[in-house]
Amino acid sequence: MLSARTFGYPESASLPAGYEVTNKEELVGTTDAMGHGIGTGVRRGVNLVKQQVLKRVKLRQGAGRVSEPRLDNLIEDHGNGQTEVFVHVGLSDVKAAFDVDPYAFLLEKLDHQFDSVIAPGFTDYFKTSGVYHKQHSRPKHGTFGGLFLEDADYRTDDAIKSFLVRGPYRFQDCVHHDSYHEDGCFNKLVSDNVLVMDIGTPWLTCSHLHYFESVFDVEYVVERSFQGVLLDDGDCRPIEQTCHQYESAFYMWNKPKIERLLEQRGVLWRYDLNGLQVLFFRLGDLADVIGEKLQSDEYYLVTV
Repeated sequence: MLSARTFGYPESASLPAGYEVTNKEELVGTTDAMGHGIGTGVRRGVNLVKQQVLKRVKLRQGAGRVSEPRLDNLIEDHGNGQTEVFVHVGLSDVKAAFDVDPYAFLLEKLDHQFDSVIAPGFTDYFKTSGVYHKQHSRPKHGTFGGLFLEDADYRTDDAIKSFLVRGPYRFQDCVHHDSYHEDGCFNKLVSDNVLVMDIGTPWLTCSHLHYFESVFDVEYVVERSFQGVLLDDGDCRPIEQTCHQYESAFYMWNKPKIERLLEQRGVLWRYDLNGLQVLFFRLGDLADVIGEKLQSDEYYLVTV
C-alpha cells in the first residue's frame, strides 16, 4: 500500500483574476515567481473555469424515478464481502428517484448490507471558531452528514476532518490531531482498502483527494495548525489541529478527467440510474492509481 514514502473549451471563456493572458504562446518556457511553469498556471486556470461551468450544469440535471431493485442489486453486488462502506450522499436526487424520506431509506439499506457505515463529519469552520464539539458540531457539507451525526455511534477527534461511524469500525490507534498523518485516520481507510459509495452526487466525490495531495507534497497545498478546544461528553481540553489547505482559491479538481482515468484502470464503477448517479470504488485501489499520477505530475488533479 502506498505511503508518504512510496506512495475543447470556448474561446470566450475567461480565466479567474490573476490568470489574464493575451498571448499564450509568449508564456511557453517561462516561470512565475515561485519557479512554476506558467503553462501549468494556465492549465489549472482553464480547468477552474471549465469545472465551475460543468458543476453548474450537472447540479441542474437532477434524477428521475428509479426502480428500487436496481439500487438494491448494485449495493448487494458491490457490498458482497465488504464489512464497511464510506459514503458521500446527495439526498435531493435520492428523494427524486424514489419519492421517499431519502435519509431513512438509504440508511436502512446500508445498515442491511454493511456492519459499519462511515461518512465525513468535516468541520472546517474550526479554523475560525476554535471550538469542536464531538456531539454537536454539525458537519459543514451536505444534509446527510448533519442527520447522520444523530445516528452515528462514534466520531474521530479530528477537529477539522472528522469521520462519523455507525457500527463497530474504529480509529483508536490512529493519530487524530494531524489530519493527513501517515498514521492517521485517512491512511487507515486506505490501508483497509475501504469501499466508497457515492450516490446522488453530480460526479465523483472523494474526501481522500486532499489526503493524496498532502501525501505527495504537491506545491499548491500548505500545512497549517489551528488551536482551540475539543468538547466531548462534558470534557473540555485544549487541542492543536494540523491540516493542509490550498495556498489560494484558484484550484479545482478535474473530476471528468479523474473519472476517466479510474474507469480506464478498472477501479471505478459508475452507474446512471435515470439521472441518479451511483459510483463505487475502493480507497486502496484509488491510492495506487492517483499516487502514480501525482508522482509524475503534481498538478494532475487540478489541470486540464
